Amino acid sequence: MTYDLVIRNGRLVDGTGAAPTTGDIAIVGDTIAAMGKVEGAGRREIDAGGCAITPGFIDLHTHLDAQVGWDPLLAPLTYHGVTTALIGNCGVTFAPCRPTDRALLAEMMESVEDIPRATILGGLPWDWETYGEYLDSIDRLNPAINLAGLVGHSAVRFYVMGQRAIDDQPTPAEIEQIASIVGSSIAEGAFGVSVNRLQGHAMPDGRDIPGTSAGLDELLAIAGAVKSGGGLIQTIPNYAIPMQGEMKILREIGKACHRLLWSAPIAANSQSVAYFNSCVAKMVADGTDVVGLSSPRPGGFISGISAEIFLDLLPAGESWVQMKAMAFDQRLAAVRDPGFRARLIADAAEQRGYKERSARTFPLGSGRSPDWMPPQSESLLSRSQETGKPPAEIWLDAMVESEGRALFLIRSHNRDLAALDEVIDSEWALPGLGDAGAHVTISMDSAFSTLILSHWVRETGRFTLEAAVRRLTSLQARVLGLTDRGVLAVGKRADINVIDTDRIAELQPQMLYDFPGGAAHLSQKAVGYRATICNGTVIVEDDEHTGNRGGRVLRNRAH
Repeated sequence: MTYDLVIRNGRLVDGTGAAPTTGDIAIVGDTIAAMGKVEGAGRREIDAGGCAITPGFIDLHTHLDAQVGWDPLLAPLTYHGVTTALIGNCGVTFAPCRPTDRALLAEMMESVEDIPRATILGGLPWDWETYGEYLDSIDRLNPAINLAGLVGHSAVRFYVMGQRAIDDQPTPAEIEQIASIVGSSIAEGAFGVSVNRLQGHAMPDGRDIPGTSAGLDELLAIAGAVKSGGGLIQTIPNYAIPMQGEMKILREIGKACHRLLWSAPIAANSQSVAYFNSCVAKMVADGTDVVGLSSPRPGGFISGISAEIFLDLLPAGESWVQMKAMAFDQRLAAVRDPGFRARLIADAAEQRGYKERSARTFPLGSGRSPDWMPPQSESLLSRSQETGKPPAEIWLDAMVESEGRALFLIRSHNRDLAALDEVIDSEWALPGLGDAGAHVTISMDSAFSTLILSHWVRETGRFTLEAAVRRLTSLQARVLGLTDRGVLAVGKRADINVIDTDRIAELQPQMLYDFPGGAAHLSQKAVGYRATICNGTVIVEDDEHTGNRGGRVLRNRAH
C-alpha cells in the first residue's frame, strides 16, 4: 500500500502515558492509517531516527480570536508543537455581535487582552452576528492549526443588555435570554462558555467588563445551558476577594454544569496549593469534572529596551516616559548617555513599589534560551543589595552590555518555585495559561510545551517523556471531549510532532513589528521540532513554517 506520508524509525510516545516503543506511523489524508512496522511506502517520508513521535499538543487557554484574521500561521504557538488551540477564553469574544457593536467588542478585547483595537477592526472580516457564523468565518480563513471556541459571557451579556450589561444586573427575562444564547452557541459548535470574574479586567473607561459581578442566579442559568449542550465553563475567579467565598461560587457553578475549566495561578506558596487541592477534592466529591490550568514556570511581563515596558507597566518619572516614546536605536543611545542615565536611575527610585518590583524582576540570561527560573538571589533587588548599585542601574548596565538585547521577567504569578514544584504534576492542574495572541507587547508565556520538554523532562528529570506528553495531549483533549485527537492510534486524526528531544529548546523572545499597521508584538521560536503535522499536513519542518495550513475549526458535537 502507498501512503501519503510515512514517519519512520521514531520513538512512539502515544499520549496515554505508556512507555515509548520504536516504530513508524503512516498517514492517509488526515488520518493515521498504520503504526508499528509500516511495510508500504509513502509518497513522502520523514526519517524520525533519534526523535520522539508524539501527538500534537493542545493549548486550552489562548486568545487567537483576532490574530487568526491576519496571521493564519498563528505564530508563535505553531513553533512549539501545538496543533489544537482553544480560543474565546476570559469572557471576551467577538460573537455574538450586532454590526453596531463591533467597535465596542474590539475595544473591550484591547483593554483586557492588549490587542490593538485598530488591528482587530482592520484584520478581521466581521461577517458574522451569531457565534456559529463567527466559527464559519474563521474556518474560511484556513488556519494552520485546529481552533476550538468558547462563547464569551461578556459578549453575550452585551448582546442582550446593551450598555446596561456593564453596571446592571439582568432581569429574569434577560437571564433566560442570556442562557438561551449560550445554549444556541453551543449547539452551533462552541465547546462551552467563558466567564470572567477577575476585577481589573476592565473596559477602556475603567469599569469592569460585563459579567464580572454577575449574580449566582445568572451563572447557574448559564451552567444549566452548558450542561444541556454537553459543554464546559471556563472561568477566571476573582482573586481580589477572600477565596473562600469565590471558591464556593465555583463549586456551585461546577455542580450545575459538571465540567469546569478554571485559570489557576495557584503556586503562590505551599499553603495556597494545599487550599486549592482541598477545594478541588470537594468539587470532585460533588461530581464536578474540574481542571485547572497553571503555568509550569513563573509568568509575567517582559522588560527591556526592546520591549514595551521597563521596570513597571506604567513607569513614573519624566525620563522613563520620554524613553518609552523613542525608537529602539534612540533608547539605546539614551541609556548610554551619562546624563540621561543618571536621570533614569533617579526617576526609577521615585516609583511607588520600586523595591517590591525589583524583588520580582529577574534576568532571562544571555544564552540562546531564556532562563525563566533563576533563584531569588538573581533578582534585581538581591543583586542591588550585593553590589550596592540601585536596581535600575543594574538593569541599565545589562542593556548597555548587550547592545539593548537583554530581557528581564517581572514575575506576576507562580513566583514561588518550591510551590510550583508541588503543583506541576497534579492530575487536575494541567499546563497552560500561555495566553497566545494576547498581551502581545508585554508577555510571552505561550511556549510552555517546549519548556516542559526541555526543562522539566530533559534538564531536571521531573517528568518522564511519556508523562509530560500525556499532560500536553490526551489529558487536554479529554477536557474538550475530543475523541479523535490527543493520542497516537490508527483511525485518529494525524496531528503529530516529530521532536529531537536532545535538542529541543526555546529561543529568546524578540519584538517584531509585522502585525497590521506595523503594530509591535513579542514572538518566540524554538529548536528541535523536526516536524509538526496537523490533519496530515506538514506545517512546521526543521523549526520553520512550511507555509502549509492543515487546521480546521472544531465544533462541539456532544449535543
